[in-house]
Formats: sequence, structure tokens, C-alpha cells
Amino acid sequence: MWIVGGLAALGIAVALVLNAFRSNLVFFFTPTQVAANEVPRDRAFRVGGLVESGSVQREKDALTVRFRVTDTASTIPVVFTGILPDLFREGKGVVAQGKMGPDGAFHATEVLAKHDENYMPPEAADALKKAGHQIDKSAFAGQKGRP
Repeated sequence: MWIVGGLAALGIAVALVLNAFRSNLVFFFTPTQVAANEVPRDRAFRVGGLVESGSVQREKDALTVRFRVTDTASTIPVVFTGILPDLFREGKGVVAQGKMGPDGAFHATEVLAKHDENYMPPEAADALKKAGHQIDKSAFAGQKGRP
């Protein structure tokens, strides 16, 4: 009886841990995957690529920013309300976390700016390389230690 009770308690504990792990897991997708509707609609996820040149628009409230993220094959609109990181620039790498909105835009709750492919998720760097985009590492010489 004690063994059965112990196994049942262990099973419940494992189920709770796995459920917590699953609910906190955030997957990464490229703009091409987002455009192909390969993303979850009810969960947060990350999207990464390059900030498209000429796409950054600040709204009147000065905290809301609209921009487009591209992997050079597809582009998705992103809306973010908050303070952008210092390294956020057009033409540079970015990873945003959030959800797709009913308006077709990705509504980011967090934006991380990246130096180059050494700081990008491998999936984003691979997608950019496959699309033929060359990332200029020389512009960031000596900054490898910066956050």
C-alpha cells in the first residue's frame, strides 16, 4: 500500500513539473515560419531576424514602436510598447518575444537587440545565411564582451 501511494505521489509530482516546464517553454520561429502560419496562436513565442531598413516608426506616445522583422525571405510587422535596447538599429539583428495579434502584427512584450550572428539564436543566423545575407562583423570589433 505504501509503495503504491509513493508511486502515485511521484507520478503526480512528475506531471506537475512537466506541466510547469511546458507552460514556460518559449519556441523560436523565423519570419518565414510566421508567414506560413507554423506558429502557435495561443502561446507566446520568439521571432528573430533583422530589423528592416526604413521600417521603424515611433508613435506619438513615444513608447510604442512599429517595425518589421525580416529573414530576407519574409517580413512580419512588430508592435512593441516600452523602452528599446540601446543596440536596437535598422539592419541589425533582433529577437522579439510575444504573440500574434488579431491585426496580423506580432505584439512583442520583450525585444532583444543582437550584435551579429554570434549573439543570435542559431536558427535566425542560419535563416539569414541561407537567404544570402552577409552580416558585417567588423562593425562590432572589440564589442564581444558587451551585453
